[in-house]
Amino acid sequence: MSLIAGSYERFIWGFKLRSPKDDQKYELTPLFSFPSHLSPIKCTAVAGSVAVSGGADDTIKIYDLSTCSEIGSLHQSATITSLSFLTPPSLSFPRNLIAAADDGTVSIYDADPFVHLKTVKVHRKAVNSVCIHPSGRLALSVGRDECMAMINLVRGRRSFYSRLGKEASLVNYSDTGEKFYMVMDDKISVHESEDAKIVLELDNNKKVLCATPGTHGILFTGGEERNIKAWDITSGKVAYSIEDAHSTRVKGIVVLYKNNDGDAEENQHIVASASSDGIIRVWDVRMTRKEKPIPLAEANTKSRLTCLAGSSIKSVKRPLVGNTASNGQQLDAGEES
Repeated sequence: MSLIAGSYERFIWGFKLRSPKDDQKYELTPLFSFPSHLSPIKCTAVAGSVAVSGGADDTIKIYDLSTCSEIGSLHQSATITSLSFLTPPSLSFPRNLIAAADDGTVSIYDADPFVHLKTVKVHRKAVNSVCIHPSGRLALSVGRDECMAMINLVRGRRSFYSRLGKEASLVNYSDTGEKFYMVMDDKISVHESEDAKIVLELDNNKKVLCATPGTHGILFTGGEERNIKAWDITSGKVAYSIEDAHSTRVKGIVVLYKNNDGDAEENQHIVASASSDGIIRVWDVRMTRKEKPIPLAEANTKSRLTCLAGSSIKSVKRPLVGNTASNGQQLDAGEES
């Protein structure tokens, strides 16, 4: 299980979460840490043994976790604000990378090798967040123009654009893709994916800074209140909560719910969180039912963390950087928007 964290100080941090054996405990083992960007890191993403980070230096950095090294860069014309991998269920290596930027564009890359396929103008202002549907056929984005957009990844063009009336900071799909959620300050709206109909509206009381789906209809959120909440998006109630998970605001949450064989039952109770206090913690959420949980493991980066990403899926295939798209790519790069 791997975790990647970005910081305001330009450092990228890589950790390996080692599972306990016999009487041993969970342990966060450092993989690497170095100033990978020229400006603060805004976002990270992980799929198998490949990781990426996006920064205010208009650059996406690519890392091979199997060799603990940086292997290349992708350059854009604006700050990278959000990154998302498409990894088909049958593969342990990502097929595509989607990158959102501060100029309102979303760029699509082939991930093996990393080749730019197309850039689509999606929003009038900066894109805050982008996510890919599990089918890999479409993506959603929200921006500072107070709008939500749908991107057809097969055609490589924007297919839907709707005004929200208020700026959303985050958008993502549930684990099954049947629903999606949006975050607007301290409110979370849950929608049906088929028609975007609002199913639930969740009130968190304080600003939500990060959110990620778990299994079985659970949505994890963190933010200004320093807690980690697990929402049941069927009932709209808080299923459980880790109070005072960090001393300052929570900036990232990762659910590690798959083992190396893809078995979702093995580690679905393991959750990692990162805070602007520089600390990464790993939790067993089952402990919330008995008492206040104690972190299974933690690491102090001594930096202002801005984002966290992770993966439980092991991959032996190394990512490549090239200038020729591989066969079977998702996007028809010749299609005009």
